[in-house]
Amino acid sequence: MLRHYVAPYKRYLIGSLLLNLLSAVLNVFSFLSIIPMLQLLFGIDKQTYAFVPWGDASMSFKDILLNNLYYYTTQLMETYGPSLTLLLLGLFLITATLLKTGAYFGSAAVMVPMRTGIVRDIRNTVYEKILRLPLSFFSEEKKGDIIARMSGDVNEIENSITGSLEMLVKNPILIVCYFSVLLYTSWQLTLFAVLVLPLLVWAMSAIGRRLKRQSLEAQKKWSETMAQLEETLGGMRIIKAFTAEDKMQQRFEGVTNDYRRQIGRVSIRMSSAHPVSEFLGTVLIVLVLWYGGTLIFSQRAPIDAPAFIFYMVILYSIIQPLKDFSRASYNIPKGMASVERVNKILHTENPIQSPAHPKTLEHLEKEIVFSHVGFTYPNTQQPVLTDISLSVKRGQTLAIVGQSGSGKSTLVDLLPRYHDVSSGSITIDGIDVRDLDILDLRGLIGNVNQEAILFNDSFFNNIAFGVENATREQVEEAARIANAHDFIMATEAGYDTLVGDRGCRLSGGQRQRVSIARAILKAPDILILDEATSALDTESERLVQEALERLMQKCTTIAIAHRLSTIRHADEICVLHEGRIVERGTHDELLARGGQYKFLHDMQQA
Repeated sequence: MLRHYVAPYKRYLIGSLLLNLLSAVLNVFSFLSIIPMLQLLFGIDKQTYAFVPWGDASMSFKDILLNNLYYYTTQLMETYGPSLTLLLLGLFLITATLLKTGAYFGSAAVMVPMRTGIVRDIRNTVYEKILRLPLSFFSEEKKGDIIARMSGDVNEIENSITGSLEMLVKNPILIVCYFSVLLYTSWQLTLFAVLVLPLLVWAMSAIGRRLKRQSLEAQKKWSETMAQLEETLGGMRIIKAFTAEDKMQQRFEGVTNDYRRQIGRVSIRMSSAHPVSEFLGTVLIVLVLWYGGTLIFSQRAPIDAPAFIFYMVILYSIIQPLKDFSRASYNIPKGMASVERVNKILHTENPIQSPAHPKTLEHLEKEIVFSHVGFTYPNTQQPVLTDISLSVKRGQTLAIVGQSGSGKSTLVDLLPRYHDVSSGSITIDGIDVRDLDILDLRGLIGNVNQEAILFNDSFFNNIAFGVENATREQVEEAARIANAHDFIMATEAGYDTLVGDRGCRLSGGQRQRVSIARAILKAPDILILDEATSALDTESERLVQEALERLMQKCTTIAIAHRLSTIRHADEICVLHEGRIVERGTHDELLARGGQYKFLHDMQQA
């Protein structure tokens, strides 16, 4: 997964590699030059040195380099004295350290755009995927869990994996560089260290083996916490109405306690990384110090005492990259648990796809035909719709009625392909909707639902939602037709007034009229009304019904009706019962027939 997101930032990765390599070389060079010089300065080495040409074939480059460093140091001491020479060596060390730390800072700085860019790209990709997934996905997944993956899991990827990218780039370079120097200085001591190291690495890896599974469990508990919060915010009115605050508090405390216990296990295992790596690093240093010191004392050492001091300094320098590497080995499994959860969204297959070569349809010219349509939800056996056949000619109004659960909403959801039919077909002007581009298909259709869904934005932006380059005049005209202009202008900022979260600052009738204005501005060929007036009071219903009638004059309409009085003028009424059409006809014909429709009508009149 991450390889795909790293690719656009390769230049930052290359820059970090080069700067880290420069930092490692400067670090080695500063130690290589300072330690032998200090040996001469304090009189440990009494030998006299003469300059050796750099290309002398009789000596190795290592011997020439050390000899000439000793030579230049003796020349400085003879010219300026020991005190000033020590100061010059100190200035040299300061300069080398400044360059080294500058390179290290640069390597860290160039990784910042890469880290932040990768996380941004992951969030954008997840959000885009969420927008493209079918509605069935959201009926099966908890919204709180999706939010948790979008927030907590992506943050965990940033902290655990992209936060470890710098260590993964820097530390291999440092380890290889330092290890090469150790081999060059004394392959015998390095061989001893390598024999001890696997045992220490095994001890370190044992800590992180269960970390991924524990982190996955912790993220699941975090998702449950977010799901509980989302349910609470969505059901606050019911919670207060039934005085269930204490019950909800107990439920929330239960899930947060579970999360605390699980994340505690992960944190304890993570916290053990530094002390364990510190201890094992010290064990390695002591073992090599003991082994090398023993050889020096017995005068069987492969290197002299100054070189051994340099060797120990470099060995100590390699411990920190190893510790950082081990910390990354803990962080990455922890982050991979979050990667798996994010991938569950990214890898979800979307069965609702546009065809490779879609047919074109700019307007409804003739009719919409449902031909022997059947539908069954995935992972279920019971069909929701069975053998539905009906047609709606251009400009007509088709009403669908029936008891709750009879399949009315599912039937109209098949037209814009929120779901695909399990059998049969739906055609517009003879073209199967599955042969049309999804955006073109849905561009023909306008929706007014029972629950008017508004966004926390201005009236203008809510009405103009989905319509590119809408003018203020067009928006106002749509609002006038929807009986919404007067109450909008009565607000503090008119069309620039914010409607609140999901339109919470408006009444039900006002929200519905704004959603009708949105549909009017879109000017769809096909209008779907899903019980658009069922939740309104009498006055609001009258205003909304007037707005709907103006909208329906220009559209081919399929209306799901709860209140039968609102559809008495429909061209055809279909009565659904348990997923089948049991009656069809006009309002007067169905009343005269005395069947299911009359039963529903009489119940509302009672």
